[in-house]
Amino acid sequence: MNAYIFPGQGAQFTGMGLDLYNQSALAKQLFEQANDILGFRITDIMFEGSAEDLKQTKVTQPAIFLYSVILAKTLGDSFKADMVAGHSLGELSALVANGTLTFEAGLTLVSKRALAMQKACEKQPSTMAAVLGLEDAIVEDICSKTPGVVVAANYNCPGQLVISGDVDAINAACVALTAAGARRALVLPVGGAFHSPLMEPAREELAAAIENTMFSEPKCPIYQNVTASAVSGASQIKANLMLQLTAPVRWTQSVQQMIADGATLFTEVGPGNVLQGLVKKIDGNAQTTAAQISA
Repeated sequence: MNAYIFPGQGAQFTGMGLDLYNQSALAKQLFEQANDILGFRITDIMFEGSAEDLKQTKVTQPAIFLYSVILAKTLGDSFKADMVAGHSLGELSALVANGTLTFEAGLTLVSKRALAMQKACEKQPSTMAAVLGLEDAIVEDICSKTPGVVVAANYNCPGQLVISGDVDAINAACVALTAAGARRALVLPVGGAFHSPLMEPAREELAAAIENTMFSEPKCPIYQNVTASAVSGASQIKANLMLQLTAPVRWTQSVQQMIADGATLFTEVGPGNVLQGLVKKIDGNAQTTAAQISA
């Protein structure tokens, strides 16, 4: 069975999407449509902007979404998904790819998501840290005992868990995690505490936008971050998506469940190959590949 997976923030690179734009008439049309929907020429920043330009909140998330979704659309009939999943932001790309959301609705939600998260980040100094080499249960236990807000945010693969919270709590947790035997506990260069309770203002804002968006019945199940299980009903997908910004990304559990449900090939659709690496670390026998441009 074919599983298609879609990356999240951090996969962006200068020049991303230019090859798609030049090689596919459909891609060119969709990129120009995106410029109109967003109200600025995001293609100029994606194709010619600096790494710093691409880091702008209003740019990063839509840029990754556009690359992934447009690449999926250029695959045409060769896009044969039995199941899909996306890491954080990538969940919205996956929902367009499996027909739950239209291209326009998905892009509009991604843009609103980015701006809502930026506002939440500005309300309180917060950050995230990558913890390597400890079991999930130990990390969860230390987070629960650390004063302040600090929670497990991204279950990326066994031995790699990202924590999220207020700056002081993250720093204190990193000290405790290192003392407990973590190979590394490294604060990440991110703007805020994504997938933590500190994203509640953004969750509320995005939930209102999701509520007013049409969700169709998907062509295949999506394994959502919040549940790590197959969901194929539009109303349940909508409800889970509303919880995503304050809940952890259960990527390890999602991939394990996809394999248990019969996934034999994972195709990463988007910039980079981070998810292929994580899938291999979750299950060394899993087959992975990258989607290739179709003109």
